[in-house]
Amino acid sequence: MHDLALARAAVDRAAHRRSDEDWLDKAWADPDTRVLLIGGGLAEVSGDPPALVLHPPGDLAGGERFFLGVDDADAAFFAVEVPEAGEGFRGIREVGAVLSARDAGLLVHAVALANWHATHGHCPRCGGPTVMAAAGHLRRCPRDDSEHYPRTDPAVIMTVVDADDRLLLGSQAAWPEGRFSTLAGFVEPGESLEAAVRREVAEEVGIVVGDVHYLGSQPWPFPSSLMLGFRAVAESLEVDFVDGEIAQARWFTRSDLLAAVRSGDVRLSPRVSIARQLIESWYGEALPDPADA
Repeated sequence: MHDLALARAAVDRAAHRRSDEDWLDKAWADPDTRVLLIGGGLAEVSGDPPALVLHPPGDLAGGERFFLGVDDADAAFFAVEVPEAGEGFRGIREVGAVLSARDAGLLVHAVALANWHATHGHCPRCGGPTVMAAAGHLRRCPRDDSEHYPRTDPAVIMTVVDADDRLLLGSQAAWPEGRFSTLAGFVEPGESLEAAVRREVAEEVGIVVGDVHYLGSQPWPFPSSLMLGFRAVAESLEVDFVDGEIAQARWFTRSDLLAAVRSGDVRLSPRVSIARQLIESWYGEALPDPADA
């Protein structure tokens, strides 16, 4: 599966530089270095098509900095979190699909780090306050000298198809009327990805799944997920809303889904999401948005 908007990246993360304080200080002083500002999970964006606004470090005051990597010319990129988003700040859902590969990769990296730091200020072992280290890629507890790394939560997301290649989409009770998407759920401790696919489908719609095939992955830092996409083949067809999370579920042929999207009866996830890409991978091409229908 190609063209996953948030799986694109064009910057070398250069992990070996994260603990090299001399190199980091020199990079911060280099006028070719560029800095992304992050506030409340939003980034400064401008232009049409939109692009990240990247500042030279000399224009910025203090504040914790996250090292994001280097480009082919060895120019460094950092992110600095600001107290609040200003004019022109936009979120991943809004601009992630239309940013360049470089900017999309920088943005998801920076937002994921900022989200993690915001909720991990204390040591889970002793409760003491932690401090940032490794240029933003770990937190250390001075009290017990333990190290804590950014959290990533694996979640499976899947197109469920039957023997006739019809697609099953579901709608959660909390969603707006007409919103349908693929099924998804978090991987539990000690569980394989394939087992998670089968369990989630059984829990949400009561359908037994046989073959499971991996399709692709995409980071989704809301706050810290990694979405792992699969195609699951149903061995039963009758829907049963076992856990109550899904309120409606429907089987679609390709012509059914196109007609429902064009009429407005079905509203799909935005193009930045892996859910939309999974659906369009099954469909065979891009589906229209309501404005295009």
